[in-house]
Amino acid sequence: MTGQNKKGQGMVEYALILVLVAFVIIVAIAALGPGVGNLYMSVVNSL
Repeated sequence: MTGQNKKGQGMVEYALILVLVAFVIIVAIAALGPGVGNLYMSVVNSL
């Protein structure tokens, strides 16, 4: 392999990791979003 191919492979691996992390964050926000919203509303209502 040439240096250019290794650099391109590293970039692709980095991009895949970023996509995976973004997917996990989106799923976590979707799962926890309503709970956090309800908690926020109960704090606001108690004030």
